[in-house]
This record gives sequence, structure tokens and C-alpha cells, in this order.
Amino acid sequence: MSGRVERLAIIGQGLIGSSITRAVHARKAAREIAVTDASEKVRQRVVELGIGAARVVATAAEAVRDADLVILCVPVSQMGKAAAEIAAAMKPGAILSDVGSVKAAVVAGILPHLRPDNFLVPAHPLAGTEFSGPDAGLPKLFVNRWCILTPPEGIEAAAVERVKLFWEALGSQVAVMSPQQHDEVLAITSHLPQLIAFAIFHTGLRQEEATRSEVIKFSAGGFRDFTRIAGSNPALWRDIFLANKGPVLKVLRQFVADIDACAVAIENGDGATLEKLFSTSRSTRRKVIDKDHISLKPDADEGDGPDLLIRPYASND
Repeated sequence: MSGRVERLAIIGQGLIGSSITRAVHARKAAREIAVTDASEKVRQRVVELGIGAARVVATAAEAVRDADLVILCVPVSQMGKAAAEIAAAMKPGAILSDVGSVKAAVVAGILPHLRPDNFLVPAHPLAGTEFSGPDAGLPKLFVNRWCILTPPEGIEAAAVERVKLFWEALGSQVAVMSPQQHDEVLAITSHLPQLIAFAIFHTGLRQEEATRSEVIKFSAGGFRDFTRIAGSNPALWRDIFLANKGPVLKVLRQFVADIDACAVAIENGDGATLEKLFSTSRSTRRKVIDKDHISLKPDADEGDGPDLLIRPYASND
């Protein structure tokens, strides 16, 4: 079984959707590509850009007709609605997937609308930038990046393998886990950092107001790099946090406790505790970087592989 799909349908042409369209075309991962978007303006822009030589259609139902694999690239809050719109038009045996940053809520929203003769294999490519829209798409966005598949219990292994091979064809490494495990992992590795990035700007703005000085204007490189992901789509992240409320609140409360422990150490002049904390964080960070360089080597055929390797992940659309 190869990673090539005969007929592919992509619903949504934001950052991730248009990147998939570009990547599929560049890597010849599908014989035919049909795409659509709820926005007429976006559909027109895709036509103007000629993204991936895709066939642009007006409705999701039209896009999925005769498709072997359908990928929903819509906000997580819209997954159930999108599935309801296309369920009747999907052909028997077709696979439905997605790219959402939350999985348990997506599965719960989609499954009630899916016919028994179709298969749901959710996916989450851990790739992105802080930019959005069809112009922001990159054909090599998924190269040397993880893509996590979260099939519900009982889904045929052949359908999971089909989606796995598709993402591998786009240059990704693929892992498979349960929707619940995915949401717990991403709560700490993606959702909490995003929340902190959003929040720290509010702290900076309040500091400006309190001191009447231009704090943000004189922010150093570390502040700018750390908060880059705060430029991501606010509505998209609103939906993610609400959909993954339980796991996010769990790690957020732990983070608040850890920050409070740092504050106590500083207040008490406890340098030993601070140094121990910083040393542990430093060594752990080095292990993460070393692991990335070992397991996610740049693709020899991709000229910008190393650049993508170090680009921070920011889910967006």
C-alpha cells in the first residue's frame, strides 16, 4: 500500500488546509484534489493562487463526492457541523480525517453523523506558523514534523494505515494514540505555552500602564521569540481551550503552583532552590533538542528542512 490517494477532498483552505493542498501536489500524493472553503473570498483566492492545481468547488458536499480520503481543515468547534454536511455525500468505504488540535471533542462531534460504511481516523499534524489564510500555506510545512493519529476504538487497521501512509508521503513522522492521551499530551506541549504567550502580553501591557513606560517597545529578543505564537488566530485558540478544558485546566493549575513555588524561593532568597530548578529545566531542554535532532532529521530532498526543524509550532488556520 502506497501513500498516494486516488481522490482527495480538503475542506477548508486556511494555513493547514492550503499547506496540505500544496504538499500533496508537490509530492504527487493524490491523483485528484478537490478543495473548498466556507468563505467565497477564500475560494476565489485559492483559484487566483492556483494552489496545488486543485479543483475548487462551492460546497463541501460537492468536494467529497467520490473522494477516497476527506480531510476537515476547519475550526474544532465546526467539525461536527462539517461532518453533518458531508456524511450523506461520502461514498462507501471513504475515510474521514481532520487536522484539529483537540481530539476527544472532535471524535464526539463527528461520530454521530458518520455512516457505518465510512471510517473516522482523526489526525493532528504538529506544524504551523502564526500566520493564517491560503496565502500562508507552505508545501514543506509537514516535513520532519510529527502527525498524531487518534482513531476511535473499533476502526479498521487498514483505514488507520491508509492515513498513516498519506502523512508519511507528505514528509511527516506518524504516531498513533488515543484521543484522550493526545489531549493530555498537547495540553502541556502546545496549549499551555500558547495560553502563557497570550497572557504574558496582558501582563506587559498592565506593566506599561502601571509604570507609564514603554515596556513592550523595548522587549528583548527572548520576549519576542517566546511570544511569537501570541500572533496566532484568537478565535481558533478560544475554541481549542474550551474543547480541551479538562486537560488544560489540570496542567494550568500545576503550572500556577510551580510559578508560585518560584515566587516563594525568590521572596525567601532561596538561591539553592532556584538553581536546582533552573538546572533541571536546562538539562531537560537539552534532552528535547537532542531527541529532535536524532529522530527528526532533515529530508535530503527538501532544501529548507533545517529551517522547518527549528520553527516553533503554532497551530493556526
